[in-house]
Amino acid sequence: MSDTRVLPEETPVAIIYNGSTQAVMMATPADLEDFAIGFALADHAVTNLGQIRELEIVAQETGIEARLWLDEKRSDAVAARRRRMAGPVGCGLCGIDSLSEALHPITPLAGDNAQFAAKDLERALDALRSHQPLHDQTHAVHAVGLFGDSGAIYLAREDVGRHNAFDKLVGAMGRSGLSGISRGIAITSRISVDLVQKCAVARVPLLASVSSPTALAVQLAEAAGITLATLGRGGRIDIFTHMNRITTGARTHVA
Repeated sequence: MSDTRVLPEETPVAIIYNGSTQAVMMATPADLEDFAIGFALADHAVTNLGQIRELEIVAQETGIEARLWLDEKRSDAVAARRRRMAGPVGCGLCGIDSLSEALHPITPLAGDNAQFAAKDLERALDALRSHQPLHDQTHAVHAVGLFGDSGAIYLAREDVGRHNAFDKLVGAMGRSGLSGISRGIAITSRISVDLVQKCAVARVPLLASVSSPTALAVQLAEAAGITLATLGRGGRIDIFTHMNRITTGARTHVA
């Protein structure tokens, strides 16, 4: 007798701006409105939701289209830098057409006085586990969650791709009217440079993970004014940048 396994869905999702395909991503077909909005923000197609005149999700025989209709100003800006991108799961930079596109200019976070206790980061990473229904079924997806200074998770999203999950969370934040100010984001994967970029777009001052960041992610976070912290061995918190946001404690360790 064999056991029945539940597997996550993975579907081509085309992001379309004003009738032209901007990207095709392999994603979990859930929370696609959030995904489209978060992607557009991270892609710098828009800077706020008011620039999106219309959004519709349309199922096609071979996948799903997320159609965004942008206002005239943003439509012109997107047309001026039009590019096509095919992005497999796990790669957040596939399809860019120049080295300069790999590192978008980032406006550093300024005037932020957010403070987090080390124990609250641990609580947030632990609490994120209870916001992963798809992971509980499949054990094969990533999760990203927005949390406050108590470690409580306000919003969470899942996807087979960690970049997609992050975009879904950013889109959900925008649609819910939740600001990133004085809040943190917890993620179940390693921290790469593109996730730091997405965190900067969302104006969230802290990114916490269960896995270490890359060296370039640390450099970018330092320049962007973002605190990177991970859960280290023995339950300690490793802080890589802007340690002033983490209050000292017996389990805090500066990497």
